[in-house]
Amino acid sequence: MRLLNARTLCFQDFIGENVPKYAILSHTWGQGEVTFQELEAYNASKASGCTVSQTTLEKPGYTKILKTAEQTVGDGLEYNCVGTCCIDKTSSAELSEAINSMMRWYERADVCYTHLADVPSGLGEAQQNELFGRSRWFTRGWTLQELIAPPELVFSADWTRIATRKDLAELVGLVTGIHDVFLTGREPVQ
Repeated sequence: MRLLNARTLCFQDFIGENVPKYAILSHTWGQGEVTFQELEAYNASKASGCTVSQTTLEKPGYTKILKTAEQTVGDGLEYNCVGTCCIDKTSSAELSEAINSMMRWYERADVCYTHLADVPSGLGEAQQNELFGRSRWFTRGWTLQELIAPPELVFSADWTRIATRKDLAELVGLVTGIHDVFLTGREPVQ
């Protein structure tokens, strides 16, 4: 598994059970995502002292990487996984392995940051809940593994924490059709 060091933004590979604690990002992909090759080239040029093009740093996806790193460090973790850059999508073998491993990656993460790019922060609860349910993440982005596998899932808007999956289980259940028992981890009522 390839993780991103949240302090250095350099990749580190971990094999087998030797994987440290990490955060994982769930988000909708858009224009300007930073690829594995771009971040690797940027870090290589930075390490060698070369002047590099600002193209990678100016991409909207670079902000996702930085904000995920900030949240990761803020939560006391050292590593994170951002699929847009941690997976080499030019390698069919790596891409296939990543797709087959996703459930395990989300399950093993300490926390999943779910970034809702189209929900502004600072709204009243009723307005935020309405926009929350119509977010692009819910209408075309989420997968079951992202939603139920992580031990903790934190929703954010404008990179500000809204609430956890557990806090919003009823609303998430209404939006997704998933019974809140699976979202909270509690035993069903008999």
